[in-house]
Amino acid sequence: MSGILDQKIDAAAASGKLTADSPANIRNWLQKECVAQYRSRLIAMIEAEQWQLLDEMFWTSIPFGTGGRRGPMGEMGPATINDRTIAESAHGMAVYLRSTGCHEGGSAVIAHDTRNNSAHFARITACTLAAHGLLVYLFESHRSTPELSFAVRRLGCNIGVMISASHNPPADNGFKAYWSNGGQVIAPHDLGIIREVEKADAIPSVAFEKAVAEGRITIVGADLDTEYIDCVARLSETPNRNISAIFTPLHGVGETSVYAVLKHLKFDQVEIFELQRQPDGNFPNVPKHLPNPENLEVFNPVIDWVRSNNHPAELILASDPDADRLGVMVRSAQGQFVPLSGNQVGALITDFLFRKRKETGRFSPKDYVVETLVTTPLTKAVATDHGARAFADLLVGFKYIAQTMEEQGTEHFVFGTEESIGFLAGDYCRDKDAAVCAIYILELAAELKAAGKTLLDQLDDLYLRCGYHCEGQKSIYCEGPVGKAKIDGLMQTLRENPPAQFGPVRFTEVADYSSGKRKAIPGGQSVGTIVAPRGDLLIYKSDPASPVRVQIAARPSGTEPKIKFYFFCQSDSGHGTDLNQARAAGDSVMKEVQQALAKWAADQLEG
Repeated sequence: MSGILDQKIDAAAASGKLTADSPANIRNWLQKECVAQYRSRLIAMIEAEQWQLLDEMFWTSIPFGTGGRRGPMGEMGPATINDRTIAESAHGMAVYLRSTGCHEGGSAVIAHDTRNNSAHFARITACTLAAHGLLVYLFESHRSTPELSFAVRRLGCNIGVMISASHNPPADNGFKAYWSNGGQVIAPHDLGIIREVEKADAIPSVAFEKAVAEGRITIVGADLDTEYIDCVARLSETPNRNISAIFTPLHGVGETSVYAVLKHLKFDQVEIFELQRQPDGNFPNVPKHLPNPENLEVFNPVIDWVRSNNHPAELILASDPDADRLGVMVRSAQGQFVPLSGNQVGALITDFLFRKRKETGRFSPKDYVVETLVTTPLTKAVATDHGARAFADLLVGFKYIAQTMEEQGTEHFVFGTEESIGFLAGDYCRDKDAAVCAIYILELAAELKAAGKTLLDQLDDLYLRCGYHCEGQKSIYCEGPVGKAKIDGLMQTLRENPPAQFGPVRFTEVADYSSGKRKAIPGGQSVGTIVAPRGDLLIYKSDPASPVRVQIAARPSGTEPKIKFYFFCQSDSGHGTDLNQARAAGDSVMKEVQQALAKWAADQLEG
């Protein structure tokens, strides 16, 4: 590296134009032969003093987290998703696989969503894995994440890769890593892969067309589609199809999975929303181009269309771009479309499946459901009410639900659910699937319609049986080079100096899942240990004897620059307290707690 370039980098760093790890990472890329193809372009950018762009591309290395990588795309640099970071992710997986005893041979399957560059990144992944001697199966075009999980199992592959950034903005993409069971990688494989990714230097590759001609890369598609659709459709619980709905894939892959399954099952009154049907990584007809079904704005174009066309739709369903999650809206008796949260959908389907098992003589007390620690306690309460088991102490991530399925066996597995609108039934794959959720929510709605009820009525029935539950979320974004430090600082304050009160609620305990300790608030004395996996998660708990109980969970996101807060409130219904009173009390407390925490967090970040 020339002295002039070095001086320019030093000057940019001194003036704050290059931050964090940018200077070191830029020098590294200038010197390393494995990224020599980027050198001339990088030198030109330095000479042109394009510091803002360089800082965005080099300020950090996108971590290969415990499930993969996700972030903004860029032409180069360790802080973006690009040809190099995709290749080193695939390379790390292959090298680690060889260290586990699969010294030669082996196979992998790769799928991608509709995002910009997803097909390109899938080919890079295929060429890298094939160069390591793996037989690679590559889907011919975009497919869903759950079908990728299914394909890993069906084809008997050692590993799988999904190129997707899920519901992120159009500028992002990602690399999801799967192991031989069809689930996202967990310990010890996750850390082993991470180590190899971090050590990546020269990365082998093969020419794509030549590898296809030689049979080292096999293109797959229709046959696997048919098998996947059949497996999902076999999970149907009732032939009742008398329900009208609109489904939108939000320009993603949902037509290949969700809509294909519904057509196969002859849900003839379910239509696809044409305005958001075309696969398009820019998500042009989605408000703000943010294709997240948890964001209620994505439903607005569908609602407007339903109203302007006087359409009889009773439900609106929306899958995210890789179709592993499903958002649901239901038309109320007053004609308004009301959103159902992932927590509510999960509890409703849990009850539906247990009732169906009992009606058909398939129920067993060994039957179980699985949910994460940040998912509603209502699901566990429903399972308990039915006399079934519930595993509810899992860290955030559907891979832990998949792990529980492996540990407990799938014979009595009924349902897996997480608050972020992810659901699974059956044993055909090991990741959440919007298609199976769509089947059950439509079948339940059709069953209730025949009885003159709606999903909202059924939800009230659950509250009467199991207590009123309400939940909420608050995400605080801290972008850019200093974002992570702010998030880490906020978590440290919550951990070391836990606030004793938010709004009207006093908290008596904080459970720290990184240390495995439970501490009293105030005082900090130990009140027990946690028998659960370790992770960067805190859960604050209020007095369990209070008629309105509140929990707050806090965790930094593993895929986005934010800290997420989850709020859980339960108030008694029955025993002299009617549901309206319980709802009013719970909703009021929830609102005050959320407002108080938001103000506290803002004050901390400003300070």
